[in-house]
Amino acid sequence: MAAEIRKTLLTVETILIEGGRAAPRPLKLIAAAAVVRNPWAGRGFVEDLKPEIHAVAPELGELLTKMIIDTTGSGEAVEGYGKAAVVGLDGELEHANALIHTLRFGNHYRSAVGAKSYLAFTNTRGPANSPILIPLMDKNDEGRRSHYLTIQFAIPDAPAADEIVVALGASIGGRPHHRIGDRYQDLKDLGHDVSNPAAV
Repeated sequence: MAAEIRKTLLTVETILIEGGRAAPRPLKLIAAAAVVRNPWAGRGFVEDLKPEIHAVAPELGELLTKMIIDTTGSGEAVEGYGKAAVVGLDGELEHANALIHTLRFGNHYRSAVGAKSYLAFTNTRGPANSPILIPLMDKNDEGRRSHYLTIQFAIPDAPAADEIVVALGASIGGRPHHRIGDRYQDLKDLGHDVSNPAAV
């Protein structure tokens, strides 16, 4: 069973002024989304989700990664990254999780951009036009707060009750005037070991 994709969506936002001040370097935010039929729709409670995960998730990961890379020009250009899924009202939250929380989905993107950190994520359920939020962080450094960003958009006719919206997000740059430091300075100020941030 291949992914039954109804449509795709690509958004590009460029922030030139933030806080009334020109950005030293414009921030570019890119989101690529696919509206796909929920492969478990209408089947009641499905115990084993693996066959559909294996059939659908790799195709979505490859497609959405290509959309991002075609827009940014290269994997090296991507600095922040993340993922999201919104399942329609007839689906389970587990269905949204199933398609994005698998290496068969995420590794396409991770490899293409040469990332070391995990993909920040959201997974929610909602009707058509639900907010789709893709949290981002630096692809190589989870503590680099300049790249804590969120892409937000909505698709007026998706997800339908039997659909899932699956999305990847990327940033070129970080917040234009970031002024809150990073977690490493906080750890130092608190007297914590950077290699043991929870102090346990």
